[in-house]
Amino acid sequence: MTESPAGRVSPAPLADPHLVFDPVAGDGPKDVVILGSTGSIGTQAIDLVLRNPDRFRVTALSAAGGRVELLAEQAHRLRVHTVAVAREDAVPALREALAARYGAGEPLPEILAGPDAATQVAASDCHTVLNGITGSIGLAPTLAALEAGRTLALANKESLIVGGPLVKALAKPGQIIPVDSEHAALFQALAAGTRADVRKLVVTASGGPFRGRTKAELANVTVQDALAHPTWAMGPVITVNSATLVNKGLEVIEAHLLYDIPFDRIEVVVHPQSYVHSMVEFTDGSTLAQATPPDMGGPIAIGLGWPERVPDAAPAFDWSKASTWEFFPLDGEAFPSVGLARHVGQLAGTAPAVFNAANEECVEAFLNGALPFNGIMETVTRVVEEHGTPRKGTSLTVSDVLEAEAWARARAGELTAQTTTATAEARA
Repeated sequence: MTESPAGRVSPAPLADPHLVFDPVAGDGPKDVVILGSTGSIGTQAIDLVLRNPDRFRVTALSAAGGRVELLAEQAHRLRVHTVAVAREDAVPALREALAARYGAGEPLPEILAGPDAATQVAASDCHTVLNGITGSIGLAPTLAALEAGRTLALANKESLIVGGPLVKALAKPGQIIPVDSEHAALFQALAAGTRADVRKLVVTASGGPFRGRTKAELANVTVQDALAHPTWAMGPVITVNSATLVNKGLEVIEAHLLYDIPFDRIEVVVHPQSYVHSMVEFTDGSTLAQATPPDMGGPIAIGLGWPERVPDAAPAFDWSKASTWEFFPLDGEAFPSVGLARHVGQLAGTAPAVFNAANEECVEAFLNGALPFNGIMETVTRVVEEHGTPRKGTSLTVSDVLEAEAWARARAGELTAQTTTATAEARA
């Protein structure tokens, strides 16, 4: 237990740059398992590994199963022992793709399939597990990696948000290294002082494609508008979360859980250039900002390599060229997601799981044309209100999370259907 500057006694933070958790000490390359290998984080992590074979060696990969050709290519290039896919129906195509790449007599990697496949490889023998899965389905692999005593490079923020108490109960000091660009930035800046020195965490937001628009101006934006992110290339769900700023709300909850800083000392500011990834304000008035051009190579390298840095993991600034960096306050009326996230984070228990699950359902509805843009947060807010104050508190279980998520998804679906019906009737 430690004491915060505000005087409250609280647990040590999950992510602490001063602590190094090293499950397998040695001089050779770190053995790494990559979950979500065919996604954005996974493919960039593999690129980093291939450029640094003396530092990292991948032993297993997992993916959903929708891109078996890419998965087979990754497995062959990395010579992994195990490949896991969530979709069992993808196994025949995966086996065929692997056979086409491996030479005669070469042993093919072991194939695991099913909804628990990623959880199995997360607990396999390795040094570090990079969880790059998108969504709350990453919770079970996160828990499995922690319980097996692996260092967890965490890009799957949802698993921490929906299962905060479960993750905190399992994680040992220094066992989690954050991979989100914002939390990797905070992690690095926090290395400059002690926890008692911290006055405030400042999480930056690009503002997404709709920065500067009012709530009324957001009423008729299209899916194409929402997917046109000005600085980052990401998957559709994450990109829409950036447009609504839900991603920033989730990151506020994540920062609270990782660093055990109260919500009223975590601020969000809009920084369109996405050069400063986050900042730490210390009690002496100093503010340290971590800055790189928009690129996930640096955060991934921190997650895999800490406490060592990986040379040339990401591009650096050319300081001989003039540039302008801007910062603006968050418009909470146009983007109420951050305030709602603070609310559910303070409620704790199953409330964050309800918030996240309802949002995932509503984003899918928006992408399919069944819900207007403003309807995403309107529906999520109503689901959170109907859920009320969670009763489980710190005695949260995996079953509680799954039950709350199932209810939230179902209720969000019902409300979306009502919205669709009402819209159709209004147009008739």
